[in-house]
Amino acid sequence: PDPVLLVGPSHAEEVSRGIPTSVVAAARDEARARQVQAVCSTTRFRVYTNTDVAGCEYGAALKNVIAIAAGMCDGLGYGDNTKGALLTRGLDEITRLGVAMGGRRETFYGLTGMGDLITTAMSRHSRNRLVGERLGRGETLASIIGSMVMVAEGVNTASAARALGQRRGIELPLTEQVHEILVEGKSPRDAFETLMSRDLKSEEWKGGAGVVTPEG
Repeated sequence: PDPVLLVGPSHAEEVSRGIPTSVVAAARDEARARQVQAVCSTTRFRVYTNTDVAGCEYGAALKNVIAIAAGMCDGLGYGDNTKGALLTRGLDEITRLGVAMGGRRETFYGLTGMGDLITTAMSRHSRNRLVGERLGRGETLASIIGSMVMVAEGVNTASAARALGQRRGIELPLTEQVHEILVEGKSPRDAFETLMSRDLKSEEWKGGAGVVTPEG
């Protein structure tokens, strides 16, 4: 049978302390998702269901790349303005690539997209955010990875997401810069300057329902 995924903004450090948390049980078979929902839900751990497995999976994976970039904001000493813009544009990248890969647009504005992104990009528990922060402070990726006990998934996901975007013809400016920092050794400060120097454009949505626009 198809598995049921339990995904969303849920750091184990907080769940274990009984801090109110909401996640998603994702499965193609809604009945199976509801079974997990019924078993796992408590007054401190609320479970929603979603049949858009692809959307939930891509949201969960791609948010780690943007969280690394968010951590760089912290390491460089940039402020709330920078991070607010980065998370907004980052969610746009996640959505455009995720929809191209079969996810539903609305999924990325729920717990497994926006919710997971905000939590991972802002939390002191986030390994991916910490990698970005340390890179922003001038540490090398090798020294950061060597000192970590647990895996920061976004380090490998950045290059995979970049490759998917290139194959699909989808522009992913933030993901591209994170890849260049991690793989090619570009400095985080130079990467932000590259992003801020891109051609000017409108933020207005030009697509219709279900339409994927390649431009970021």
